[in-house]
Amino acid sequence: MYAFQSRALEAGRIEEDNICPFCRTPPASSYEGNLKRLEKRMGLNDADAIYSLGNIYEEGSYGLRPNQAKALELWHRAAELGYAPAYHNLSCSYRNGRGVEVDEKKARHYLEIAAMKGSGRSRHNLGVIEAQQAGNARRAVKHFMIAARDGVFQSVKNIKEMYEKGFAAKADYAEALRSYQAYLDEIKSEQRDGAAAAADDDYKYYD
Repeated sequence: MYAFQSRALEAGRIEEDNICPFCRTPPASSYEGNLKRLEKRMGLNDADAIYSLGNIYEEGSYGLRPNQAKALELWHRAAELGYAPAYHNLSCSYRNGRGVEVDEKKARHYLEIAAMKGSGRSRHNLGVIEAQQAGNARRAVKHFMIAARDGVFQSVKNIKEMYEKGFAAKADYAEALRSYQAYLDEIKSEQRDGAAAAADDDYKYYD
């Protein structure tokens, strides 16, 4: 029905020996090289680098052993710097009990912060929570509409489903489609399309 959006994998796997179309720099030739780059950025309090290393520790990639405690530590550090995806990951951790005890209150707290800081996936998840509670359809639609503007196509699908069941208006669905298309038009580029075509589903910017 209304599926939660899990954390986005943005640790930055590098597999091709060409220049990155996003940062315009060649990839490092080894896991060690990539980790050194992250560590250098972390020294400058780069929240994205801190968050990404947390993802690497959770996955156990780049030659590192899986370490959920270290991942949580890094996500907390990135969250303190105001990084929305880190708050999203913390919410998922508390919701699913990964490295911590399940705590729905904390999960909701971090989810709301992430949504306020611009995380479309978190906004979508708030919509799912509202949709699953009786009488909160309008709140759910509002959350899904914001998430659709931020590029979460599952939110568009959810509004369509709610419209078909009589919980949302046809105008809501039409607006969600327009908002999502506007998002795609805004970020579209030949370089991004080329990178997305070669990426796996975790890294595609469209659904």
